[in-house]
Amino acid sequence: MEIEKLKIIPFDEKYAQDFYDLNVEWLKKYFYVEPYDEKVLSNPKEYIINNGGYIFFALYKNEIVGVVSLINQKTFFELSKMAVPPKYQGKKIGKKLMQHCIGFAKSKGWDSITLYSHRSLESAIYLYKKIGFKEIPLEENSHYKRSDIKMLLKL
Repeated sequence: MEIEKLKIIPFDEKYAQDFYDLNVEWLKKYFYVEPYDEKVLSNPKEYIINNGGYIFFALYKNEIVGVVSLINQKTFFELSKMAVPPKYQGKKIGKKLMQHCIGFAKSKGWDSITLYSHRSLESAIYLYKKIGFKEIPLEENSHYKRSDIKMLLKL
């Protein structure tokens, strides 16, 4: 795969099913699909875009090879719903999606980006730390039952 031929594109309704499929595949591989996930993934326009959030797709040779979203949580933006299909993992697509989100957030004048994750996802946590995310206290009633770490990147 030639990473320089990878394009990051904004949300388009025609890719909504890819957003759902890639995230559900990832969730089923590592965890399970929570009711909150099902709601958001089934209706990304309603729950993310119409609420002031953003979704980006990694496009390679007319195929969606990664997805990520920036969800407007009213007091902060959450980097979430990032997934890359197994055959494309290890090709720096996740890193490229994250870098795009960081550049996008800076262009919007945001102060920070927050994310929730799980410590068992060691390679993801390593990437987040390498990019500059720092661990912060996790609230007791996070909207994800599976999250056991919350991280913040100051921009």
